[in-house]
Amino acid sequence: MSAPVFNPATGAQQAEVALGSIADVDAVVASAVTAFESWRSSSLSTRAGIMFKFRELMDASRGELAELVSSEHGKVPSDALGEIARGMENVEFACGIPALLKGEYSEQVAGGVDVYSLRQPLGVVAGITPFNFPAMVPMWMFANAIMCGNCFILKPSEKDPSAALFMAKLLSEAGLPPGVFNVLQGDKVAVDRLLEHPQVKALSFVGSTPIARYVYETGSAQGKRVQALGGAKNHMLVLADADINAAADAAVSAAYGSAGERCMAISVVVAVGAVADELIPALTERIAKIVVGPGTDPKAEMGPLITRQHCDKVTSYLDGAEKAGATILVDGRDVSLPGDGYFLGASLIDNVTPGMQLYQDEIFGPVLALMRVDTYEEGLALINSNPYGNGTAIFTRDGGVARRFQFEVEAGMVGINVPIPVPVAAYSFGGWKSSLFGDLHMYGPDGVKFYTRNKVVTSRWPEPATSSVNLGFPVHK
Repeated sequence: MSAPVFNPATGAQQAEVALGSIADVDAVVASAVTAFESWRSSSLSTRAGIMFKFRELMDASRGELAELVSSEHGKVPSDALGEIARGMENVEFACGIPALLKGEYSEQVAGGVDVYSLRQPLGVVAGITPFNFPAMVPMWMFANAIMCGNCFILKPSEKDPSAALFMAKLLSEAGLPPGVFNVLQGDKVAVDRLLEHPQVKALSFVGSTPIARYVYETGSAQGKRVQALGGAKNHMLVLADADINAAADAAVSAAYGSAGERCMAISVVVAVGAVADELIPALTERIAKIVVGPGTDPKAEMGPLITRQHCDKVTSYLDGAEKAGATILVDGRDVSLPGDGYFLGASLIDNVTPGMQLYQDEIFGPVLALMRVDTYEEGLALINSNPYGNGTAIFTRDGGVARRFQFEVEAGMVGINVPIPVPVAAYSFGGWKSSLFGDLHMYGPDGVKFYTRNKVVTSRWPEPATSSVNLGFPVHK
């Protein structure tokens, strides 16, 4: 079987991708199992050398990779290059993993007894990655997994499969042995087989909450280690003392970058008191200047959505907004859009309430909701009552309130005057509540823990008889 690959900016099919069967999955796993026997024995310096070389090749090829991402996903080149740069941070972090694989040692816990710990690889691990970051999210996973001594199987989205193949080529050029990194194109058939395969020891996933829950429950039931990152509904709380221009700039870039197809996109601006009346003109002024177009247009700032079906689904929320009692301040359907691609302009919707469908669902498109509250406490309660807890942000000049917010808000990643608080690679990425299934977050220190398991050794050596010891020196009697 195969699936079409479209150019979202034109609506034209540009390729086909073969979808792996159960037999294909089994063959890839078998290859990885064989490769693991020697890869886990490779020295840390060998692994680091290969990863450093891969980083150099990625740096030299980032323009070419960005063009691939833009042609299959639709994001404009600046977004694609930003994705690649953030992914490479994780490659750079992985190059330093030898320092994080050090165990602990306790001497003489009892007479002649020492205890020490080791971190060892799991074996064959897999990653199932989404369409919206076809280069960055795989690098969140495979860089750490491979450096920890595992063999990795990447199942990318069938909507934009080429970035995975491009990185596989560079890893091979960097000297990675065959079978250590594998790309498996496929759909649900391939995913289900990875979830049930007894020789796949762990699975990482990024996608929607319903699928994340399915992956976590199915994989865990098979005894696998699973981290499954789900959806989001990220709120940005704007207080009365906020810098309006800074808040408006942040909201527009965070809501409409990559056409809103980001799990860390700001979906809801929560305006406290009268600040909404100041914020709205600043937002609408900026939205009017957004240039929508294909990645081939150097002036374009926002590209198309991934498929016609998804574009229609996002549009349906606008269709129902006014019927539900909301006010459409900026309507993305009214924008002059280019060609036959899957384009939708940026939309801003006021007077949104918690009971509305456009608030309850993860829209994953260029739609920003504005909600009004009277106090900080009301805004905090609104955010904390949402079933998602991926990221959130507060805009204020008050350090005390900001500190209170970071303490009280129920989300895994918090920005203070930063709209998209994706952690640098030295930390780890992950939300709370329905945004994450599993105990460990992705990449960074948690990523090292996820792709290794701890072993504790207790040792005792018999005391040698002094007369029988020969250290290579003359023995005088």
